[in-house]
Amino acid sequence: MFKKQLYIFLTLIILTQVSFSQTAYQAFPMGFYNLENLFDVYDDESINDEEFLPEGRNAWTLDKYERKQENMASVISKLGTGMSPDGLVLLGVSEIENRSVLEDLLIQDALRGRNYQIVHYDSPDKRGIDVGLIYNPSYFELIDSKVHELLIQSNGSRKFTRDVLHVKGRINGEVVHVLVNHWPSRSGGEKRSAPGRIAAAQLNKSIASEIYTMEPDAKIVIMGDLNDDPTSKSVKKILNAKKKIKQVKPRGFYNPMYSKFSKGVGSNAYRDSWSLFDQIIVSEACLDKTQSGLFFHKAEVFKEPKMLQPSGRYKNYPFRTFSNGVFINGYSDHFPVVAYFLIRA
Repeated sequence: MFKKQLYIFLTLIILTQVSFSQTAYQAFPMGFYNLENLFDVYDDESINDEEFLPEGRNAWTLDKYERKQENMASVISKLGTGMSPDGLVLLGVSEIENRSVLEDLLIQDALRGRNYQIVHYDSPDKRGIDVGLIYNPSYFELIDSKVHELLIQSNGSRKFTRDVLHVKGRINGEVVHVLVNHWPSRSGGEKRSAPGRIAAAQLNKSIASEIYTMEPDAKIVIMGDLNDDPTSKSVKKILNAKKKIKQVKPRGFYNPMYSKFSKGVGSNAYRDSWSLFDQIIVSEACLDKTQSGLFFHKAEVFKEPKMLQPSGRYKNYPFRTFSNGVFINGYSDHFPVVAYFLIRA
């Protein structure tokens, strides 16, 4: 009888907070998810969205769009719920066409009750895909937001790509800065395209330096689809995101995805090889677990059986929306990632 009562008591604690060594903590999960070509069905003449129109190559109909939205919402609704019943405090997203697709996402049954709010700016990307952020105002108080242009030159002309979204807000009264990224792809080859991602890493480093000028002990979270792994030059050398906490110096960064990647964990796959392009990186100020404020606890790549390709050559790859041009009613070609932050309750 005593064991049963103890189990019930501990279960109630875990549902609302985390308990370590007689000390209780409240969890604040943050996530990132590449939504893989979340386009609406309407023609926007200012961008190249032709393949995602009803008459386009993908025959992108309202029915397919609505099924895609429902699938995305079903995954997002579960992110972070293992440690927080209300799910994510905030979620960075990429590969969205515009603000309206996020508005449609948030009215899906799985998310409607969360009251998520949106931060979004149109990017100069030729395909029109943007980054954005949704947040729960019950836990995250928005202070300010802006975008930083990523300026890249290719053959003497500018290559238009996604901006870096900088969102500043408060969690439990404490200021947090979130940088949402979608770095240039590896189109044309990893080596040939690497300068674009190095420029993106340099931009994030510059933004962080600007933040530190005003807030020397700032808590900064860098998240996104970086199109590079934790071991790539852009992340490891330029951003200088470390594999181990003890390696991180003041105003430096810790990459919890580094050790996972070293163990073979990935968020996306290509030609039978796993990559961990989707990362959440945290500043040194987030690492002291004895502090009274918000601190980093752990990170994960989130996946469950329904998100895996069920059969065929790509079995257990991310179950995506299209396969070889055929709509298969999947989710995304990337798995989402989640980082858990704690505060003493």
